Parts: sequence; C-alpha cells; structure tokens
Amino acid sequence: MLAVLLAATSAFVWGTADYTGGRASRRADSLFVTVVAELSAVPLLVVALLVYPVPSPSAADLCWGSLAGLAGFVGLVLFYRALATAVMSVVAPVAAVTSALLPFAVGLVLDGEPGFGPLLGAVLAVLATGLVSMGHRGTGRATGRIVTLSLVSGVLFGLFFIFLQRASPEAGAWPLLSMRLTAVVVGVPMVLWRRPGVRPQRGVLRWAVLCGVLDVTANALYQVAVHLGQLSVVAPVSALYPVSTVLLALAVDRERVHPIQLAGLGLAAAALVLTAT
Repeated sequence: MLAVLLAATSAFVWGTADYTGGRASRRADSLFVTVVAELSAVPLLVVALLVYPVPSPSAADLCWGSLAGLAGFVGLVLFYRALATAVMSVVAPVAAVTSALLPFAVGLVLDGEPGFGPLLGAVLAVLATGLVSMGHRGTGRATGRIVTLSLVSGVLFGLFFIFLQRASPEAGAWPLLSMRLTAVVVGVPMVLWRRPGVRPQRGVLRWAVLCGVLDVTANALYQVAVHLGQLSVVAPVSALYPVSTVLLALAVDRERVHPIQLAGLGLAAAALVLTAT
C-alpha cells in the first residue's frame, strides 16, 4: 500500500515537473531548459547527502544511477525531437505506453506475478497512460521515423525506471546524484554545440529550476517506492505522470480535455485502487 502511494505521488510530482518544463520550453530551447533543470537538482542532492550521509556508495550503485541519467536524458531529447514534428497524438501515447510496458514486463520476470488485483491494476495503468496522452492533435504525418523515435524514447524512459530500481536502497541519494551529473556532462556540451541564439525570455529560469526541483523529488519518491514494492506494479503507477500534466493544463491553462482523456483518467483511478489491494 505504501509503495503504491509513493509511486502515485511520484507520478503526480513528475507530471507537475513536466508541466513546468513545458511552460519554460514555450519561451526557450527545450534542450537548454532540460539542462538547467538537471543542474538545479544537483545542490539539493548534495544537501541531502550531507544531511543523510552514505559513507561509501558502491561502484555498481553509481553506475546504475549514471545509466538511468543517460537513458532519461537521451530519451527526453529524442522525445522532444519527435514532438517537434507536430504529431503529438501519435508520439505521446506511443512513448508513454512503451515506458510503462517495458518495466512492467521486466518486473514480472524479476519479481514474479504480484497477484491478480495489482496485476490488473498495472495493466490498467499502462492503458490509462496511453489514453491520457492522446489529447493533442497535430498537422504532421506519422512517418516510420517518427514512430521509431517515439518507441526508442519510450524504451529509454522504461530503462530509466529499471536502472534506478537496480540501485540498492542503502546507497541513499548517491545514485540520484550520479544520474544528474551524467545528464549534465552529456547535456552541457550539447547546449554549447547547438548554441541556441535566442536569449531565454523572462521567467524561463524560474520555471526550469522548479521543474528540476520537482523532478528530483519525484525521482526520490520513485526510488523509495520501487524498493518497497514490485517493479511490475510501481513503475506503471509512476508512469501515470501524464494525468497530473493534463489536470494542470485543464485547471491553469483552461485546456479542453478530450473524451478519450477522460476515459484514461477513469482507468487511472481504477488502476490505483486495484494496485493498492
């Protein structure tokens, strides 16, 4: 029960981070926003390690964190590139479902079947993630390249869930720190190489920093949840982050919610009830 609650909370915080990151990306280059968000999380993790020190993290834990950071960052770059094609109605659900389905399948292999109720709830969470992500229409065409980018980004997001789960709970915040530092090491040269010429508009840094703070908080919640519960249940629930993004867009930006998204919200609620049984 606690694992599902933490996973659901991480999904809510992740979705809120995506919303704030989206607000920043409306006024600045998305790669720049992503790197600023990654950088802003580093001081928080350093403070966490000073408050809750772990004397000697294992090399394996640091490696799992770095792999998670690399997978998450590259996946995000590919996802944004696919979204730039203006076929969000294809890109978002393909990436979202893939990111939930991969750790679900791996979790079944590693941990075994969690029971009928949680298993059904995890399946519904995967379906809900796809439906909630289908709200946007585009004017472009879903070519094979776009579908491939969507699938690869979804696989990388799924690997992020898996890699972070492999780090031991005794490692504390060290895997999260190595994850962020890896993303920064990869991302900063990309920003310098691309040199987005337009200076970010006012308020971009505030939204980007808030995105980074929320994102690392969601990372920490997921890390705790996945060590309390099974990967096949926790990862699909955590992957419900599009739900809070949609709800914030509805409440703050007055965006219209499509019927298929409402169906996804209903499935998400059912999934949370079933996974908690």
